[in-house]
Amino acid sequence: MNATSLSHLPAKCLLLTWALFGAAVVQASVVINSTRIVYPQQAKEVTVRLESKNQAPVLIQAWLDNGDERSTPDLAGIPFVATPPIFRMEPGKQQVVRLAYTGDTLPSAEESLFWFNVLEVPAQTPGAQQGNQLQLAFRSRIKLFFRPQNLPYAVESAPGKLQWRRVSSAQGQALEVYNPSPYHVTFEQIDLLESGRRHPRQAATSGAENMVTPGARQRFELPTLKTPPGAAATVEFRTLDDFGAKVSHSTKVAP
Repeated sequence: MNATSLSHLPAKCLLLTWALFGAAVVQASVVINSTRIVYPQQAKEVTVRLESKNQAPVLIQAWLDNGDERSTPDLAGIPFVATPPIFRMEPGKQQVVRLAYTGDTLPSAEESLFWFNVLEVPAQTPGAQQGNQLQLAFRSRIKLFFRPQNLPYAVESAPGKLQWRRVSSAQGQALEVYNPSPYHVTFEQIDLLESGRRHPRQAATSGAENMVTPGARQRFELPTLKTPPGAAATVEFRTLDDFGAKVSHSTKVAP
């Protein structure tokens, strides 16, 4: 979740110029009721529920993008429509946002990844109008997976199809994973186990480092592993399912 410090700007201007400002990690007060969205291709629409924890009204803008964190609703240009796109939320109230796929061509053999954005702009206070207070605009983003029909197997099978191997890197030793599945796989934890010792992967610096996309490879540095592991080495990892629940897995590591 991101925030921008702004003052003396009307709400419409705030909404349309979000990408021009830097961001900092803060806590938004409008909560999205899920950590991810799955959009089956055959669905007419999917809904996302928002809840306001604010003590005052806020203005909300909702839109989707294709991964560019600095995109704005007028520049996103993706095949989804959010309804309503702009609305007011009263304190303690809930709001349903409907997402509809416009039917533009997307890959049919694998998932496509998009991001759902919620920008929260508080009402101006008298102090802000006088120029002696900052107004904070908060943005939250969660993943949306567009899932085509007739994929060859269920999403629950994807983590078990990952192929892991040990590789050397500039920092020493690393794990490389190949994802042959048509699904995105998101990781919550990755450890290599060898000779009774656990070697955790290097902490991620971005959300992209926690996920491997369909048909792609991802590398995870192992800063505590200084020499190549033995043939008995295994990788234990946790993934997040469609509901954000953690699922544990274990498998051998190829040399």
